[in-house]
Amino acid sequence: MTQQQALDIMKTGVNVFLTGEPGAGKTHTVNQYVAYLRAHGIEPAITASTGIAATHIGGLTIHSWAGIGIKEKLSQHDINNIAGTERLAKRIAAAKVLLIDEVSMLPPYVLNLVDAVCRKIKDESTPFGGLQIILVGDFFQLPPIMRQQNIETQDSFFDVAPKTLEMSDRFAYGAAAWAAAEPVVCYLSEQYRQDDKDFLNILSAIRANGFGAAHLAQLQPRKIVYQNAPQNLPKLYTHNVDVDRVNDEMIRRLPGKGYGYDMVAHGRKVLVEVLQKGCLSPVHLILKINAAVMFTKNHQKGLYVNGTLGTVIGFDSVNKYPIVQTRSGERITAEPSDWILEDNGETLATITQLPLRLAWAITVHKSQGMSLDGAVMDLSSVFEFGQGYVALSRVRRLAGLFLLGWNQRAFEVHPDIVQVDRIFKTESEAQTAAFAAVAREELQKQHDEFIVNCGGRLAAQAFAHKTNFKKVKVSTQDQTLALWRAGKDLAEIVQARGLNRETIIAHLEKLKDQGKIKATELDKLIPDSLRPGLAEIQHAFEELGTDKLGPVFGLFDGRYSWEELKLARMMMGKK
Repeated sequence: MTQQQALDIMKTGVNVFLTGEPGAGKTHTVNQYVAYLRAHGIEPAITASTGIAATHIGGLTIHSWAGIGIKEKLSQHDINNIAGTERLAKRIAAAKVLLIDEVSMLPPYVLNLVDAVCRKIKDESTPFGGLQIILVGDFFQLPPIMRQQNIETQDSFFDVAPKTLEMSDRFAYGAAAWAAAEPVVCYLSEQYRQDDKDFLNILSAIRANGFGAAHLAQLQPRKIVYQNAPQNLPKLYTHNVDVDRVNDEMIRRLPGKGYGYDMVAHGRKVLVEVLQKGCLSPVHLILKINAAVMFTKNHQKGLYVNGTLGTVIGFDSVNKYPIVQTRSGERITAEPSDWILEDNGETLATITQLPLRLAWAITVHKSQGMSLDGAVMDLSSVFEFGQGYVALSRVRRLAGLFLLGWNQRAFEVHPDIVQVDRIFKTESEAQTAAFAAVAREELQKQHDEFIVNCGGRLAAQAFAHKTNFKKVKVSTQDQTLALWRAGKDLAEIVQARGLNRETIIAHLEKLKDQGKIKATELDKLIPDSLRPGLAEIQHAFEELGTDKLGPVFGLFDGRYSWEELKLARMMMGKK
């Protein structure tokens, strides 16, 4: 299923499970739907299964949103207390659409408890009190952590008998609430992260629990010893102790003065702790010149995103904020940023810290959701199904992968998920065919009816008198061209288009090949840091007799980023 087809289905108001492989565009599709709802005057409830995931999407944990906290059971008294809390009751009563991200990490009982709370507060017997539920995630990724061996569901609020959940039945799709909601499965089939065929085959083999000797032989050349690991790439480990050890060791080894930055917090202690748990920036951060860092959230104006890597090259002379040079050559002064916990526009808690963390090493858990040009990984201590798959799928291409070691579990996913995934795919294919048979006029009618039922506004109603013109569709490349001709620089075009840098650079390269932009105009894209290496990179393309990025990236062992290679290739006139 394509992203557009999934959007069309969500816009009808049906409950949806949005899934797909890493890099299929789940987050992008969700963001598109959220923007659509907001454009029509509907504010969705945006939540996630964990604090880290909630921080990424700018929402609350589902536990906080529903008022269930860390409870694993809710009595009738507990339900009444939640319903009697004005703040919670107002929030849930007003909600029309509930989005839960990273649902793969949500135990079944949590979904059941949220369902019970929503039914009670909305005084509706329908699943989740009639809310549209958008469940987002990939069950091949990290599973939920179960607090105890057996967890009994609450039968007081469901038309089902109580049951005991065994550890093998630990996933959200086993919840009674999931079955009652009957979500339409939208399985995204496109791939936007990996374009390396061999690497995709390896990831697909792991996903099918079919990883074998032939796949291992393809990974063997990517194995290195720690001393030979590229210094400018992040290292992924399965345990915090390894991450802390590497980062602490590296920052101590750097010469020069260190600058410390302490997190500032406001609000109730328990709420501050929720924010701190979900924030990738540490409570106390020490930086020095040449420290490897990673930005930990998205910049509002597109200067950086969560996962942008760079190096500290200096400190502001006035406030001592670090100056970071990203791998693309841009210099950014990292200023403090806020992480805010809000409820209906009221700020409940705030933490303020630099949006940075040391990035010589990070955990696999905290890497989930990131896209990396390259990474060094130690998978020798993988202990959970899907952990190795999450780590490997962060990297775009095999040439950007450097392995320190692995164990057998690194290439395994939960066997139950392989079976249920086949069912999800079959259901998605059936839904794709069913919605394809719906006339566009009828689909639009369903979209409009859902907006009206949610109390939203239809743009067509406001501008009905302006329907006497024919809209001319402008290609996405020509939209980029218009901004380029208007004198906008790369960062401004990225911000205006709402696309990533990689996409905009690809547009400019194609526009140059089409003769719409002169090669001399593109010189301003080349950062000063790249100019000394231009000749070396271009010589590598010529020596290898290729215009593909992969072989050249592998030749330099990650010394140049994919963006730098693209820019150098662009100046050669290659396609």
